[in-house]
Amino acid sequence: MARFADYFIVVGYDQEKADSGEGCGKIIQRFPKKDWEGTAFPQGVEMFCQPGGWRLSRERKAPTFFTVVLTDIDSDRHYCSCLTFHEAEVNLQGSKSIEADGDEDEEAEENGLIQPAQVFAPKSLILVSRLDYPEIFRGCLGLIYTVHIDSLSFPLESLVANLFTFQVPVAGGSQKLFSLGAGDRQLIQTPLNDTLPVTCKSVGLLFQQLGIQNVLSLFCAVLTEHKVLFHSTSYQRLEEACRALEALMFPLKYSYPYIPILPSRLLEVLSSPTPFIIGVHSMFQTEIQDLLDVIIADLDGGTIKIPECIHLSPLPEPLLHQTQTSLSLVLHPDLEIADNAFPPPRTAPSNLKLLDKEVRAVFLRLFAQLFQGYRSCLQLIRIHSEPVIHFHKTAFLGQRGLIENDFLTKVLDGMAFAGFVSERGPPYRACDLFDELVALDTDIFKEQEASPAKLQKHIRAFSEQLYRNENPNPHMAFQKVPRPSEGSHMRVHQVPFPLLDDEHVEKMLQEGVAKHSSAPASTRPERKCVVPAGPPVVSIMGKTGSVFNSARRLEVVRSCISFIFDNKTLETEKALPAALRALKSKAARHCLTEELSLHVQQNRAILDHQQFDHIIRLMNCALQDCSSSEEYTVAAAVLPLSTAFYRKLAAGVNQFAYTCIQDHPIWTNQQFWEATFYSEVQSQIRALYLSTPEGKDCITVRLKAAGPEAADAGGGGEEHTAMALAAMQLRSWPGLSKEKQHELVKNEESTVFSQAIHYASLMVYLLIPLDTSKIKLLRSAPVADWESGSNSIVTNSIAGSVAESFDTESGFEDSENSDVANSVVRFVARFIDKVCTESGVTQDHIKSLHSMIPGIVAMQMEALEAVHRESRRLPPIQKPKILRPALLPGEELVSEGLRVLLDPDGREEATGGLSGGPHILPAEGALFLTTYRIIFKGTPHDQLVGEQAVIRAFPVATLTKDKKISIQNQLQQNMQEGLQLRSASFQLIKVAFDEEVSSEMVEIFRKHLQRIRYPQSIFSSFAFAAGQTAPQLILPKQKERNTGFRTLSKTIVKGAKMAGKITMGRGSQTTLKKNDRGSRMTWHEDDDVSISDDGEPPPSSTLRASEKSTMEQLVEQSCFRDYQRLGLGTITASSARSKTGEQFRITAVNRLYSLCRSYPGLLVVPQAVQDSSLHKVARCYRHNRLPVVCWKHPRTKAVLLRSGGFHGKSVVGLFKSQNPSSTAPASSSESSSSLEQEKYLQAIVNSIPVYFKMNGNNTLSNRSLQGLSPGSDRRISRMPKMAPVHLDLPFSNSFTRGGMWASLRSSSRLSHHPLTPDVGSRQAGKDLAPPAGSISLQAQLLKRQAALYVFGEKSHLRGLRVDSSLNCELVPVDFADTRQVKASFKKLLRASAPSATSSDSEDSFLKALEDSEWILQLHKILQLALILVELLDSGSSVLLSLEDGWDVTTQVVSLVQLLSDPFYRTLEGFQVLLEKEWLSFGHKFSQRSNLSPSSQGGGFTPIFLQFLDCVHQILEQHPLDFEFNQYYLKFLAYHHISNRFKNFLLDSDYERLEHGTLFEDKGDKQARRGICIWECMNRTHRRSPIFFNYLYSPTESDVILKPSIGIPSLNKWDYFTDETLSTGPRYDWGMMAARSDSSEEEHTLSNSKRRIVWPCYSSVSRAQPDAITKLLSDIWRLEGELHQTSEKWQTTLERVRISIQEDLAQEGNIRKQSTVSISGLIPTSSMQVFQRRSMLHLPDSALGEDHSTSVANGINRRAATLYNQFTPKSEENRSYEGILYKRGALLKGWKPRWFVLDITKHQMRYYDTGEDTNCRGHIDLAEVESVIIATPTLGAPKHISEKAFFDLKTSKRVYNFCASDAPSAQLWMDKIQNCISDA
Repeated sequence: MARFADYFIVVGYDQEKADSGEGCGKIIQRFPKKDWEGTAFPQGVEMFCQPGGWRLSRERKAPTFFTVVLTDIDSDRHYCSCLTFHEAEVNLQGSKSIEADGDEDEEAEENGLIQPAQVFAPKSLILVSRLDYPEIFRGCLGLIYTVHIDSLSFPLESLVANLFTFQVPVAGGSQKLFSLGAGDRQLIQTPLNDTLPVTCKSVGLLFQQLGIQNVLSLFCAVLTEHKVLFHSTSYQRLEEACRALEALMFPLKYSYPYIPILPSRLLEVLSSPTPFIIGVHSMFQTEIQDLLDVIIADLDGGTIKIPECIHLSPLPEPLLHQTQTSLSLVLHPDLEIADNAFPPPRTAPSNLKLLDKEVRAVFLRLFAQLFQGYRSCLQLIRIHSEPVIHFHKTAFLGQRGLIENDFLTKVLDGMAFAGFVSERGPPYRACDLFDELVALDTDIFKEQEASPAKLQKHIRAFSEQLYRNENPNPHMAFQKVPRPSEGSHMRVHQVPFPLLDDEHVEKMLQEGVAKHSSAPASTRPERKCVVPAGPPVVSIMGKTGSVFNSARRLEVVRSCISFIFDNKTLETEKALPAALRALKSKAARHCLTEELSLHVQQNRAILDHQQFDHIIRLMNCALQDCSSSEEYTVAAAVLPLSTAFYRKLAAGVNQFAYTCIQDHPIWTNQQFWEATFYSEVQSQIRALYLSTPEGKDCITVRLKAAGPEAADAGGGGEEHTAMALAAMQLRSWPGLSKEKQHELVKNEESTVFSQAIHYASLMVYLLIPLDTSKIKLLRSAPVADWESGSNSIVTNSIAGSVAESFDTESGFEDSENSDVANSVVRFVARFIDKVCTESGVTQDHIKSLHSMIPGIVAMQMEALEAVHRESRRLPPIQKPKILRPALLPGEELVSEGLRVLLDPDGREEATGGLSGGPHILPAEGALFLTTYRIIFKGTPHDQLVGEQAVIRAFPVATLTKDKKISIQNQLQQNMQEGLQLRSASFQLIKVAFDEEVSSEMVEIFRKHLQRIRYPQSIFSSFAFAAGQTAPQLILPKQKERNTGFRTLSKTIVKGAKMAGKITMGRGSQTTLKKNDRGSRMTWHEDDDVSISDDGEPPPSSTLRASEKSTMEQLVEQSCFRDYQRLGLGTITASSARSKTGEQFRITAVNRLYSLCRSYPGLLVVPQAVQDSSLHKVARCYRHNRLPVVCWKHPRTKAVLLRSGGFHGKSVVGLFKSQNPSSTAPASSSESSSSLEQEKYLQAIVNSIPVYFKMNGNNTLSNRSLQGLSPGSDRRISRMPKMAPVHLDLPFSNSFTRGGMWASLRSSSRLSHHPLTPDVGSRQAGKDLAPPAGSISLQAQLLKRQAALYVFGEKSHLRGLRVDSSLNCELVPVDFADTRQVKASFKKLLRASAPSATSSDSEDSFLKALEDSEWILQLHKILQLALILVELLDSGSSVLLSLEDGWDVTTQVVSLVQLLSDPFYRTLEGFQVLLEKEWLSFGHKFSQRSNLSPSSQGGGFTPIFLQFLDCVHQILEQHPLDFEFNQYYLKFLAYHHISNRFKNFLLDSDYERLEHGTLFEDKGDKQARRGICIWECMNRTHRRSPIFFNYLYSPTESDVILKPSIGIPSLNKWDYFTDETLSTGPRYDWGMMAARSDSSEEEHTLSNSKRRIVWPCYSSVSRAQPDAITKLLSDIWRLEGELHQTSEKWQTTLERVRISIQEDLAQEGNIRKQSTVSISGLIPTSSMQVFQRRSMLHLPDSALGEDHSTSVANGINRRAATLYNQFTPKSEENRSYEGILYKRGALLKGWKPRWFVLDITKHQMRYYDTGEDTNCRGHIDLAEVESVIIATPTLGAPKHISEKAFFDLKTSKRVYNFCASDAPSAQLWMDKIQNCISDA
């Protein structure tokens, strides 16, 4: 029973404080005067009863009522009901100034003339109670007010006194009638169960105000401890909303500040750091707008505002959806029938009180599903005297499958849940609705989710229970409370609320209390019961665990363990890798721990060394693979095993298993130790009570009493859970004697204490490392994001203070062992403190434990010293032999192999991932560092894979990142330190070092690596150092190995430096030779170079004889040879026109690189421009890279120019003003140079053969008019005059037909199928080329086209103003700058070799490829190139002037030439293209490829690789047009960064000249020349067709390639992902040659023809070469056997081609349009361009029969022959067979043959007899045109019916057949007909 009310207070407006400005209230009276015992008087009531502040008002307001909730220091709630009314303010009536009017007022009152009041002050009556009956309190306060206002004849004193005298039952559902004694009759209805919240209709209201989604958001916010703030204009609504939100949390209780109505004075509470639920009045809206971390709900507007910084975790998925559905079912029942044609008659709207309960029922169900099975994760630690219970969060989350779920994790970590566990944990207590609901089986919930009707029924049933809880009695007794008469508050004359008589009230109060205290308090005893345990935890997604052949895995693990214990070494070796892999599954890990514990029970815990090693490996693997969800369970099961298994090292020295499994982070996880400790304590306590005799009796009695169900549940006594035992103990506790109780408490306490001692020593075992120099506590788990770690080990040490003594860089402890001991002691002490205080161990015991710990640690360290010493003496485990790698000529080992294990790195293939295949990785071997490469060579760890070598290597120069990592590896125990090396050649070597490799050796290795990575000068790089076998380099090898490292490297560098000096000397001498030989000369008979010397050329451009040698060499360069080929003029030294009328000339002004350092020595410029002005022009361009011609269109004579970007004027000014002396003339020179620039552009335009005069008549000099004639078959697309536009957008097209841009956008062969239907192509119509109609149209087109298009950057084109008279147009371009390329490449590298398997199945390779935007960048480059190709082809010249002129410019210019000029698609031409555009024009190879020390920080920017990828895309789409193949491109891609060849080492010709590597010194055959990649490739090409494309078949007609460049048409280049682990990269064939012979021998040894080809291990093209390669190698082999001199493969191919062409000609099978590819083995027609690689791997037998097949069916036949290869003759696919007579050729007779009709191969074969296996010939059904009945001819078999003859007509000839009789002939014809039609 509880007191009805605690205090009654009257609060009024405080006059005294009113002067201070802000009004406030004061307590006028309070009853009782003294505080009740145990219930303090609430402070601050006067603020809460006017939350908006005390204000006077001008008119009388109606009385208001609301309830304020105050929480006291013991977190008890006090409900303060406030009834507020307004009274006339006596002191302030009718005046502005109080002083003046005060006297008059009094006089007036004395005279009896009362003025009507003008100012009113609020007054509040407050009732404070601990009971929550707002409506009853409203009645009581209303009654007091009514008695006062209507002046009823009841004494107010007695009414107030009566408030305190009632006692009300707290719960139980009884009704209590009472009366205050003013003619009222009131009824209090108590709820049945006071644990359930009483909501009346507030929850229903909240949903009406805010809607489902918003309330769910608030619900999640409150559960995950965010701050929630309501605002409304009604206090009552605020109170209801807060009450509703809190009620929805049931069974959790809100334990943070809960203030439904917050007064204005306390608004700063809103910025408190704790979560809260608060309501404020809407008038404070502006004050609350700027709260950053508060979720604000507007009740009146129905919205909620969640700040950006808050991430709300939603409910876990199926539950979120289910809850939303159920809520919508309850709140919008008419939603289902809203669409019905005949809706049922309107049902009465649901009662809001009932609706309220239904919504609560939905939330109760939600909690029951969320906490399903929570009781099985409770750990019982103590039963007496108070139960202590711990909740195992990790186990619960893991079993629910919600480890990753944000929401549930936060809820379980919250305070509310901690309260839930302590309140609902005990197994014997009063139960309520929630306990029933959570004990339901999950299947019941599943059924209900499936059918809405069942769901509705269940919700209804529950809501009725909730409703009955609040309204248990259907018949409410009659209530009567008088109300004030209507409008009474508006009366003019009102008496103020009187002061009550204190003593009178006190006296009556005493009497009443005395009267009631004599009456006995009827208390109902609480009904306690055993809490139902409910089903075990089920995963939230239901039982959909994928059972993936787990039985087989368990078998593997079991058999492996039995092999180990039976000492079957060989079987163990074989079974172990499989067992380690099996341990990836959960079941297998549990099976492992069970099996091992069985062996412990059989006393087989002493192991020999071999067994010990194997068991340790299994344990390590189990610990390493377990996911976070079951980490605890596996580790907890391994714990006892680790202290059981041991091996004897020496007399009295045993090594236990725990010394070898310490490296797992789980051992430093405090939560793990707690959870494990508690579960162990629980089982001990259970044993304690199971073993006591009275315990047993107690159980049996209990079972009899409880009846059969309990007996089933308990499983007959023995199976009792700890919880069930505890319930019985708790039941019997009150009946026990004091001594007995004390004894039980003591027993339990000592049980916990003994466990604590045990665990303290266990922790010490696992935390003190065997080698005390490595302290585990300070090393954390490897960083999750492998890439983000630097070269240090990241620490997040648990013992924070210890971290200071820890040297972060090295990862090892520097100071003495005492630090190890201290950190362990601290860790254990912290654990002991926490668990012992939680589980009620006495203080004395805790102290004694603390004093024991240091002793245990010291003893353990001492013991381990001996173990460590002895374990070092063990013979090492037999390790695989280190295989030495084959080296290139000139390559030398810098470091001997370090023994390592190559770890899988996220690429599936080698680990036998989804694609199946053998487990090549992990592989054991060694890591070598040579002067050229980093090489790993070893063998697969898995014994079953065999002894193959595994090689992974890459050039040191391509290293982009090396970092130390920690690898938790299952294969060896203490393999800790690892290294991850990433290469720009798309390779990743991720190794873990063996324990024999010390960290010093690793450091030395890394130092060497850095040194070789960035050589001091180019002469120390491998391209030059290779083969420098000077004697001094070999000497150090004879010394001890490690010293050899350093000396060797020093000597190499020294040798290189000397050589470098010499060479540089030579280079400079050649340039500066000063011997005059006369001034006019010609060189090189074959180069027709004339030098004209006219007038007075500027001095700098005179060719003096002193430069002869330089000029001679310059002229030999490929760039000059190419100018000659293109006819770009002759070398002239002046502006005069040469005799030939050339438009352009080759100037030697840059021969000393004085004009522009990054340009070649010879440049092509307009004939008209003088050399002197070139210097001025150059100033306008970045790095002086002025526009020069690099290619001329052979037909339209349009030229392609390239330059650096323009300098903006301001930029030029900047450069000038840097030099103070030159500030004055800056402006003049500036203007002069920009004038020069304009003149220069004009000169270019004038030099272009087809230039357009502005007056409209066009001169078409040098242009063939054939392109314009109506009948021409070659369509030339014309380009309309354009506004400058972005290349990415559809171009605005002023001219409707034949929009040039459109044809570019659709970018196919003159666009037969536009890819993007954007504006341009729509305007242009379907046919994008101009209709071949009137010439005048084309002439018009020409008028609109500019002579020169300048493509530049938007920002630079602003500065360039082009004169309107100049027929030139600017086009701004968007392109990827180097930063974007670099970033994209980084992502591409990571996608190709990810370094760790991605946990997210979504992150596939293709997604990563897309994210890298690499393909997008290729698309942009190709798009720009195609536009330029079209422009040049239509006669406009193009100047490309982007960035510095050496990155994107080079890419695009090269692609344009490649697409337009077939010469560049040959092997020779491509070399010329690269030498000219990339090397001579100064692409910064060493900077972009990060090869030199100066570019060290720059990172890797693969501009050239991107270009090669573009070429690869074009080659893939046009395989007939290139003389070189994919391998050629890959070879270049690999070697342009490998440093193996000198060509790509420097940034420009100038630098190469400085280093003396630009020209080959013919006379001086010194070894210092370096290796040239072209010589190398040409040599190889002569030797074998490795770079040759057999499909090469150049056409005369279609010289321009127009690949389709839509992103879907661009493919991933397999260079990025392919690897051959059998040989290492395929691009270093110095070794490949040597190795291929040995591999051939291997294959000849095995007599079977079968060969296994593994992805990523074997080279497919080698194992199954394409047919031509195979035939060539066969010929070569046969020549060898016949001892003939082998002829060159090119000759052989040429002979074959000619002979095949002859054969084809004889058969008359060459059609007009067909072209024969060079091999001649593949007749193709131009329609059938082999767009895809339809025949890269021709089968061996394909060639013999292919001569006769027609073009149309070539491919099908090829497929058939492929099939041929795999099907032996004996099991042929014979769909029909039998004997037919076949007539031979002319004049030959009829012969019976055995015919076989084969549908699969689509042919009809014939044999001599049915048994014959050798096919005599075949008819290809694809060629059959008809099969008809025929008449018998001469010499036919006589006895056969005439109807048995039929003819088979093919495209070549007619075959005559004859069957045995007419029906069988018909059958044959039908069968053949079917075959043909099926095809």
